[in-house]
Amino acid sequence: MHPLISAADLHDRLGAFHLLDVRWSLGRSDGHAQYVAGHIPGAVFVDVERDLTRHGEPHEGRHPLPDDAALAGAARRWGLRQGVPVVVYDDDRMLPASRAWWALRRAGIEVRVLDGGWRAWLAAGGAVETGETTAAVGDVDLLAPGDAGVIDTRSAASWPDAGVLLDARAAERYRGEVEPIDPVAGHIPGAKNLPIARVLTEDGRFRAATDIAAAFDAVGAAEGTPIAAYCGSGITAAQLALAGAIAVREVSVYPGSWSAWSNTPGRPIATGVE
Repeated sequence: MHPLISAADLHDRLGAFHLLDVRWSLGRSDGHAQYVAGHIPGAVFVDVERDLTRHGEPHEGRHPLPDDAALAGAARRWGLRQGVPVVVYDDDRMLPASRAWWALRRAGIEVRVLDGGWRAWLAAGGAVETGETTAAVGDVDLLAPGDAGVIDTRSAASWPDAGVLLDARAAERYRGEVEPIDPVAGHIPGAKNLPIARVLTEDGRFRAATDIAAAFDAVGAAEGTPIAAYCGSGITAAQLALAGAIAVREVSVYPGSWSAWSNTPGRPIATGVE
């Protein structure tokens, strides 16, 4: 199953999916207000900060995963039901939708991301609903994913020994020239830089699968290679994992990412080009 769905395909099969609106941007808190002002009919709002992350200690990073039981409870609150596939969308380059895709996919849910998100839906002439949609409590019984598809700080340190660890941040952050958020600039020793912009078009959509595969290959992340990804706080790393799925690459994610690594005493820091 392809991880993306077009606005046209969604329009034609709207009743076949449970829809989740995950509008969110770093530093903004108006995702719910945007949702209430207009959303795809039937979509339920998901709060990225509350439902797809949890409050953690500094060494866990800014956006640690919720525990399995909390995610299962949230999924039922959203109305997810057995056998009904899910489509998630946002309006920020499919970034928060990628986090939702990755978290739910790990938990055994059949989920796809709306290609181009909310803007693509509007451009295709899709219907708009306002107000709040409250779903009946779902019956989905999430599998307990545990550590499936996830690596921790210790694993991130050793991953380059047997595979490829990808840093999805912009090149200047990877090289340690700037660091706008975290306490230390630089990257995890041995990591390769694959900025997320290299797999996206200028308007924030994913490039063709062949182009994405070429970008992965260029940094040694060939098909069949053990691949893991990190970013600043674990959100963009999930987007790189989605790009990998489009290009038939299985990508594990380090949710703590640089925010966890740079807040863990004693961890080495690399700077400059790899």
